[in-house]
Amino acid sequence: MLHRLSIQNYALIEKIEIDFPGCLTIITGETGAGKSILLGALALIAGSRADSSALQDKTKKCIVEGSFDIKNYSLRSFFTSNELDYSENTVIRREVSPEGKSRAFINDTPVTLFQLRELTLQLIDIHSQHETLTLNESAYQLRVVDAFAGTSEWVAKYVVDHKKYKELDRSLLELTEKEKQSKLDADYWQFQFKEFEETNLQAGEQEEIENELKILNNSEEIKSVLSKCAKYLDGGDMNIISSIAEVKTLLSGISLLNPAYAELFSRINSSCIELKDIAGEIESAEDKTNYDPSRAELLSERIDLIYRLQKKHRVNSVEELMEVKRKVDIRLNDIASMGTEISGLQQEVEKLRQKLFLLAKRISADRKKCLAKLEKEVSLLLASLAMPNAQFRVEHILLETLTEQGIDKMKFLFSANKGSDLKEISKVASGGELSRLMLSIKSLIAKKTALPSIIFDEIDTGVSGGVAEQVGRMINDMSDTMQVFAITHLPQIASKGNSHFTVFKEESKNKTVTNIRQLSKDDRIKEIASMLSAGKPTDASVKNAKELLKA
Repeated sequence: MLHRLSIQNYALIEKIEIDFPGCLTIITGETGAGKSILLGALALIAGSRADSSALQDKTKKCIVEGSFDIKNYSLRSFFTSNELDYSENTVIRREVSPEGKSRAFINDTPVTLFQLRELTLQLIDIHSQHETLTLNESAYQLRVVDAFAGTSEWVAKYVVDHKKYKELDRSLLELTEKEKQSKLDADYWQFQFKEFEETNLQAGEQEEIENELKILNNSEEIKSVLSKCAKYLDGGDMNIISSIAEVKTLLSGISLLNPAYAELFSRINSSCIELKDIAGEIESAEDKTNYDPSRAELLSERIDLIYRLQKKHRVNSVEELMEVKRKVDIRLNDIASMGTEISGLQQEVEKLRQKLFLLAKRISADRKKCLAKLEKEVSLLLASLAMPNAQFRVEHILLETLTEQGIDKMKFLFSANKGSDLKEISKVASGGELSRLMLSIKSLIAKKTALPSIIFDEIDTGVSGGVAEQVGRMINDMSDTMQVFAITHLPQIASKGNSHFTVFKEESKNKTVTNIRQLSKDDRIKEIASMLSAGKPTDASVKNAKELLKA
């Protein structure tokens, strides 16, 4: 339950701190005093949209902080799954900067708005006049039935599995579409792979072919050069080797006379041997160098094929082409394996679908079983709220397909007057009738759920007199099992509270601010007396106020 609320720099609120007791808390105040502002601040920590225009001082941030006692509400799993520190006294804080940026915290740990809402939905229900309109919504009607039937936990499990089912079904659809497109592309990729296979590329062959072609295409020039070189080295009467041989003979005659001559002889002898080897290799290279037109044509075709593939695939080497081939091979294997993957996914989707249908049928049976009792109890409560001829029915529609909430659709039908046909709520109920119907439903749900706190914002719209008295009793009964806040204009309801706060405006530093204070017993008499007399309390209204407070 909410036991402390702190608000800074929000709308007309400068700074307030309030400690709330349990049971039933009444909040009153003149129209325009700021009761809705208090509700707006509470909505902030419940995860509503933040707006910097709500800041009173545009140079400072707005801070709303609520302390909740959660020890009796089995919320440890939420803290564990979200990696948050658990505390029996949990503090929720929302901050809004002047720039409009919003931050949320649970026990001083930053959280997302989704996490914030997930927790506060289990802590507090803010029922405003606007929410009465949700009675017309099918999803809300289904939640009412689930709360009354006690199927909420099963529905929560179903929702998790249904989400997984939809994700798997979406994956299956995407994979099927991908396979369909891939099959259209398969012939193209198969052609690409076949072309690579037939080409039979080898690492390093491009350089080898290019080098060999250079030799073949320049063979005549090469042969001519080699021939001349061979002639200069060892051909004709005056060649290099013969001249060096003559030098070697001359040095041989004096080599024994001096070690230096012997060294020169040795070196010229080595040079002669080396030149003879070079001459032999040049002659051999010349013999092997011949222009082969068929070989040149073959190599040209091969290198042209490699160049064409490189241009086609926008790469620069045979090695890169081989990598392209590898990727094409992987793509073809992926296409081939899609069928197996789709088949496995189809089985998984169907298995989960059957599981969901079994769970949905169980939930549906429990929902249907409780409808007669729900109709009876709502009708009895409406009768106690001065609507003895009101009729309330729940039309149950069984669906053939799975939805997010199962295979059921509920339609609330209502008739306020005797002899009138039952119709959808939006077509027959006035504002006051809607308020009483919503209160009847909320009071029933309160007994079935473990929600810590509920706030009624002028649930008494359109009621007065004895009906207001009964509304007060009903709200008071709800406070036996939960913390209830009632923002009201009716003295009959205000008198039922265990504690009473009043919201008021006051002038402060040349500006108007909203404040709140808890009323003492005497102050409470005066407040209710003012509500009774619609102005300054009279002796009669004071006496009446005292009687209401004793009731």
